[in-house]
Amino acid sequence: MSISTRVSSYLDSRDIRYEVVKHGHSNSSISTALAAHVPPETIAKAVVLEDNEGHQTMALLPAHYKISLHTLREQLNVLDLKIVNEDQVYKMFNDCDPGAVPAIGQAYNMNTVYDESLSQLVDIYLEGGDHETLIHLTHKQFEKLMGDTKHSRFSGEVFH
Repeated sequence: MSISTRVSSYLDSRDIRYEVVKHGHSNSSISTALAAHVPPETIAKAVVLEDNEGHQTMALLPAHYKISLHTLREQLNVLDLKIVNEDQVYKMFNDCDPGAVPAIGQAYNMNTVYDESLSQLVDIYLEGGDHETLIHLTHKQFEKLMGDTKHSRFSGEVFH
């Protein structure tokens, strides 16, 4: 497998210029960064969330950050917010390898919100839909992709 056809079709239809970066098989953001020879802080991950009314939202944040559900819940003005279980996510992204969710919720007609820290990056890398491909976007193309998508600060760096 490589980049999801749904994702590439979406990017192409929006005239978003991107580069496909191949790398050795990896199962985590840190190992992906090492395999692809890119700084770990430039990889954006997707977290699929569900509110108390069953509405799903994709949250994008730097791979080395942790989401604050409390903060995001307040910002989205919802009573409850939880991370969607893996089995549900696999079904939603059935054109992708399990665990390789592309951080492009718009391609899946999913409400999306992104952490403002991603706007500060010169280069951004997103999962392509498998464990061996990244999508590289410049800052300008990321901003074009996000358009008027909601954004705020809802995550923070994880210290090891």
